[in-house]
Amino acid sequence: MKTVKLLIFAIILTGLMSCKDDQKLSDAYVEPAVSTYYFIRHAEKIRSDSEDIDPELSQKGLGRAMHWAEILNDVELDAIYSTDYERTTMTAAPASVKKDITVQYYDPSDIDIEQFKIDNLGKKVLVVGHSNSTPEFVNKMLGEEKYDPMDDYDNGSLFIVQVTGKNTTSNRLHFNCNCPD
Repeated sequence: MKTVKLLIFAIILTGLMSCKDDQKLSDAYVEPAVSTYYFIRHAEKIRSDSEDIDPELSQKGLGRAMHWAEILNDVELDAIYSTDYERTTMTAAPASVKKDITVQYYDPSDIDIEQFKIDNLGKKVLVVGHSNSTPEFVNKMLGEEKYDPMDDYDNGSLFIVQVTGKNTTSNRLHFNCNCPD
């Protein structure tokens, strides 16, 4: 009888211990993924033809595109996104070549922010857009209207958005470019 009681006690104790172990596993802390996004507007475009809706970059713009690649040189980018315009793809090109990353095109009017976040979870991403779409994209990432559209001659703003779990932060920096005209 004493052996049976000990056996039953051992079975109950084993069951309780396994539940305790399961509890520890489910309560284990998992470090949230950190996603970092670098948003820029295209570099200076050629403005000589006001009818041209898809101008290329000016000489100064080409210099700034190279400057952006240098600024982002130490960032281990995982992806580069650009709208499908000459000025944005030309701005993304130096970083794309330097990092050996194929540019992915996006339509700012048709972006699914939640899917974009899922697709880039834990990554470092460069996004090249326009004076209106760049701050709008940043605001969507933040879930608030923090940034106004950019001035049409602001080609030096860099928005950095970092998503860690449910926390999202942003900073706006400005870089001058002593690029030749």
